[in-house]
Amino acid sequence: MVELTEQQLQALEDPQATPPRVVNPRTKETFVLLRLGEYERLKEQQYDDSPWTRDELQALAWEAGQRAGWEEYDDAPEKS
Repeated sequence: MVELTEQQLQALEDPQATPPRVVNPRTKETFVLLRLGEYERLKEQQYDDSPWTRDELQALAWEAGQRAGWEEYDDAPEKS
């Protein structure tokens, strides 16, 4: 368990503030402090952080191409 600083406690007590952020001074990574109930609620939702499948990557590529205005691939490989 890590004890919070006075500044962090004040940030947690402000009901209008976004979740307080904490920076690891060694790595410069940023973390967000959440109440346990909020964290558990987020975990219960079906969040999938597994690696992307090939189908998902292809779907994202097609969506990006459509947003960029591409209509078709000119050099699409022929199906055998």
